[in-house]
Amino acid sequence: MKFRKKPVVIEAYQTDKVMYIETLEGIHKANPGDWIITGVHGEQYPCKPDIFAKTYEKVEDDG
Repeated sequence: MKFRKKPVVIEAYQTDKVMYIETLEGIHKANPGDWIITGVHGEQYPCKPDIFAKTYEKVEDDG
């Protein structure tokens, strides 16, 4: 079977420094250039730029 992610709008920013983020799976290191994503339940986790680019696209503001 195949599945597709539901279209969920997330918040994210790109860090310019090393960070240690407490995620649901434990503490993860984020490096400069990594994206810090806030998930649907307010959890945060880092994402490498190449994976972020393949997985997410910018949403245009309506207002």
